[in-house]
Amino acid sequence: MLFPHPLLDALRAAPGSPAFEHGDRIVSRGELLELIRRLAGAMRTVGLGPGRAVAVRTAVTPEAFAAHMAAHALGCRVVGVRPGYPPGQLAHVLGMGIDAVLVDPTTATPQLLAATGKALSLGPAAGANDLLEHPGDGRPLTVTARPGDVAALTFTSGSTGRPKGCAITYQALSEHWAWQPRVWGPVAAGFARDFERYLLFGTLASMVVMEFLAPCLLGGGTAVIPEDDGRPIFPYAIERYRITGSIITVPRLSQMLELLKNEPADVGSLRALMVSGSPIGPGRLRAAAQRLGPVVYQGYGQTEAGNVAMLTPEHIAAGVVEPVGRPHPGVEISVRDDDGHELPAGRTGEIHVRSPYLMRGYWGDEEETRDTLRDGWLRTRDLGHVDRDGFLHLSGRSRDVIMVNAMVVYAGPIERVLTTHPDVAEAYVAGAPDEGTGEAVHAFVVPAEGRTPDRRELTALVRSHLGADSVPQTITMVPGVPVATSGKPDKHALSEQFLRIPRQH
Repeated sequence: MLFPHPLLDALRAAPGSPAFEHGDRIVSRGELLELIRRLAGAMRTVGLGPGRAVAVRTAVTPEAFAAHMAAHALGCRVVGVRPGYPPGQLAHVLGMGIDAVLVDPTTATPQLLAATGKALSLGPAAGANDLLEHPGDGRPLTVTARPGDVAALTFTSGSTGRPKGCAITYQALSEHWAWQPRVWGPVAAGFARDFERYLLFGTLASMVVMEFLAPCLLGGGTAVIPEDDGRPIFPYAIERYRITGSIITVPRLSQMLELLKNEPADVGSLRALMVSGSPIGPGRLRAAAQRLGPVVYQGYGQTEAGNVAMLTPEHIAAGVVEPVGRPHPGVEISVRDDDGHELPAGRTGEIHVRSPYLMRGYWGDEEETRDTLRDGWLRTRDLGHVDRDGFLHLSGRSRDVIMVNAMVVYAGPIERVLTTHPDVAEAYVAGAPDEGTGEAVHAFVVPAEGRTPDRRELTALVRSHLGADSVPQTITMVPGVPVATSGKPDKHALSEQFLRIPRQH
């Protein structure tokens, strides 16, 4: 069934049940369906339809989600614009064949409004056509999307330069595990059940946010958009709204665990919490499960591939905390050497992924697409191995490298070794130019509560596991790690602050 048919059918099946809770507002499934129909009609009157592209930069609201689904029903290419792009990166994203820009009153900047001749808004915004005031064209809601067209451009974090637009087709979304209830396995069905009250935050431009919102809405749950009360949403929004499920990044999880030690909050309503965005140390994963109970999942994925592997609460309860999980249903994993030959279990190489919902390629970048997609397989650029029980282990990132004395040093293994020390809660490694060695390794360590790591012990630990070239030249204690707009740890910000290395745009 072509996306977004499954969602529209689910809304029609239970029109009276709540789909969104936004402050004091409750938006029912029937009201959401009517809003999608009206917005689709309004978009159609300004020329949007199959193959047309609309860049969307809005806050997280029921109207914003409805606009995404209306554009998809029309068969548009939805270009999700993340918050926080510097002007150069924003111009790059908006230069990807955009036919219209959709904003709301909180996001209507001059650069966005000037990007195209068709500026649309969800609410009053100077210089934009307010779609919410448009009556639509009165036509019934029908899906005119075409399977081979690109449904969405979702962007890599831009940590290596300009954001790359990952082109996801309607056919890929139609086979995506999250959007197809008829083929849900036990884990996906469990998310649908446990996301009864799902904490929705961040940005709808995120592939992960949309991927895990789907089981909530398709499974009969309510997406709860929290109001800003000045406190961290984790854990206080969980207590306030009796949240049963959400996704969370590693820095937010670390912050929540620290807050719960000093200012207890009632998080007993939680039934599923997916940790994603970056690897989490085994010690922190154990601590999360001990404090929160058997509700913690760890997910490994990429913008280009969606969810790849998952560690469930059952795995964690059984003591399995080192790997990132087993492959998601429908996902194949192949670990290969530098010559592209598949390696046996236990051998480390580059992780390749194949699934029905891979991206079609990078928009406007055929060379990078050819280098990344080969014979239906995606090169993840991540290094790891699959053990004999089928669990995927990560070792680092093939491009997250530091050249020390002309030797390749990977940041990931150093970070993992440092987090094995009992005094270390989190560790982040970056490289910096060095006159003597070309580049040098620098580590940033978040101490465990009440502990003071000994730098000499950490140095010896890295040396014993990885050799002299991997030993950090400096080890800086930090209270926490800055978070990029993508929600991931921002090692560039650490380098700027402590190593005085300017960020490259």
